[in-house]
Amino acid sequence: MHNSTKRFSSRVDNYTRYRPGYPKEIIGLLRDECGLTKDSVIADIGSGTGKLTELFLENGNRVWGVEPNREMRQAGERLLHHFPKFTSVDGTAEATTLPDQGADFIIAGQAFHWFDRERCRPEFLRILKTGGWIVIVWNDRRTNATPFLVDYEKLLVDFSTDYEQVTHRRADDPKIVQEFFRTPPRLKIFPYAQVFDYAGLQGRLLSSSYAPEAGQPKHEEMLARLKQIFERHQQDGRVVFEYDTRVHYGQVN
Repeated sequence: MHNSTKRFSSRVDNYTRYRPGYPKEIIGLLRDECGLTKDSVIADIGSGTGKLTELFLENGNRVWGVEPNREMRQAGERLLHHFPKFTSVDGTAEATTLPDQGADFIIAGQAFHWFDRERCRPEFLRILKTGGWIVIVWNDRRTNATPFLVDYEKLLVDFSTDYEQVTHRRADDPKIVQEFFRTPPRLKIFPYAQVFDYAGLQGRLLSSSYAPEAGQPKHEEMLARLKQIFERHQQDGRVVFEYDTRVHYGQVN
């Protein structure tokens, strides 16, 4: 499915349960280097089910969660309804519907690679306050860190529908990020990890938009390979997903 705003509609439950959150150190980084306070207003673009949004809500910030996918947006509304400073917005990166110069920070977690960068840049400049910051975050799986992660990466290449075309690593190229900011942004990398039993590992795989779902070609074969990989590498019934959480942050002119 080429429409990026619809790719995750059938994967919301697995996405909510098995996708990683984000390290709390991001808050400290932005506080120390970018002047983030509890009064800062945050626009989370492509907020999905609210995993990055929640980090800022817990910090006491007012957050607009802008998400075009109805199912993902509704999941975020259910999960974050107890935060009075959360506002769910039906919008896109290219047309957020947010007010002019209303945000101190624009953040995007695991979403920037879906944006039309030429169209969203002027929109970001419109909604960002003078002196505001843009923060682009990715949880980058360490594909070669362990034999398990090497085998998992090979599974994705062998069975996924369009993994190599849509992986966020295409947009994480420093040249692409710098082109968006127009000046070199800062970069901070934090280690992060998830621990899964087999059910969790399967849910993590099926949360990915490029993994064949039930009824699609290669689905059963893919799960059989996944089970083999798990049995080969599990320790005490668990495997570990290791990430580098990459935080690009800067101001734009």
